[in-house]
Amino acid sequence: MVSVYHVEFVKVIIMDPTTEAIAWTLAIFFARLTDVSMGTLRQILIIRGRRGVASISAFFEILIWIVAISQVINELGKIYYMIAFALGFASGNYLGSYIEEKIALGYMFAYIVPKKRTNDLAHMLREAGFGATIIQGIGLKGPQPIYNVLFRRRDTHRLLDIIKKHDKDAFFTLMDVRAERGGYVRAAAKKK
Repeated sequence: MVSVYHVEFVKVIIMDPTTEAIAWTLAIFFARLTDVSMGTLRQILIIRGRRGVASISAFFEILIWIVAISQVINELGKIYYMIAFALGFASGNYLGSYIEEKIALGYMFAYIVPKKRTNDLAHMLREAGFGATIIQGIGLKGPQPIYNVLFRRRDTHRLLDIIKKHDKDAFFTLMDVRAERGGYVRAAAKKK
């Protein structure tokens, strides 16, 4: 049973101006942290062609933003609300990019020119489940193999480990891919 004393104690804590200011400051910070992180992910989803999910995210993102900004605007004299708003924005950018890096949506393309002149790299890539297309190019020192590899972004570290293990001096570039179709892209993600 809840006594009158308990109810009065809760009212005092909630009505205390210091507690309320701290609670709103934290709420503003975490609201901005959340909505900016969502915004970062939403932009990446749009770039990757996932407009439906991005639109749903945008709806919730703007609701959160409205709550945060309305509290700051209603209390312009409270500088700590503005600081919480700005810190939440900065932290949200960092957190959003960190989350995106971890979920690694989409595909990448690797262009690899090894210094070693063996076919071991093709074998190592294919053993690890990556598809590799080898073409011949002509460089400063004559003909050289060029490896083209399309892969899921989440497999970037695995691919780089294979390249470095085979030839630490290999030249390579990595590029984002907007669209892909066919090939052996999916095999690398399934093979562990």
